[in-house]
Amino acid sequence: MDRPNKNEYAEYYHKYIEKVPQGNIVGILEDQLGTITNFFMQITEEKSKFRYAQGKWSIREVLGHIIDAERVFSYRAMRFSRNDKRSLQSFDENHYIQNSNYDSITLQMLIEEFTSLRNTNIYMFKGFTENMWLAKGIVSENEVSVRALAYIIVGHAEHHMRIVQERYL
Repeated sequence: MDRPNKNEYAEYYHKYIEKVPQGNIVGILEDQLGTITNFFMQITEEKSKFRYAQGKWSIREVLGHIIDAERVFSYRAMRFSRNDKRSLQSFDENHYIQNSNYDSITLQMLIEEFTSLRNTNIYMFKGFTENMWLAKGIVSENEVSVRALAYIIVGHAEHHMRIVQERYL
């Protein structure tokens, strides 16, 4: 599957899509699963509670946010792949984190949750036909394709892993 064109997603998401390497997006999703799990497994439970500044998310909450966002993006991909033309709204990631319980869940459990979610999404994407990959829908008044959503999932996770590496570790 080719990279999405810039007309397949809102400009905001370009910062994520440009982080995705060349190659088969399903293979990239599979490779990133190992990278992310290995990355977070190197962090201790105690360190996972760390916030680099007051009011910032803990490392557990960052991983929780990656999980939340992947759920939202994959739900959009599933809906649009099924030719569901009803528009969807954005989500407020800060509201989601404020109303989560991620700091009370062990990092190990969050890693397992992420692994399960990513594996489920890999199976979903593997089952898509070319027409499903190219299907589009509306989110927050912007058109987005299914293939762009797969790239956004990868780039978004990469973005947040870099933040953890640069600001938390």
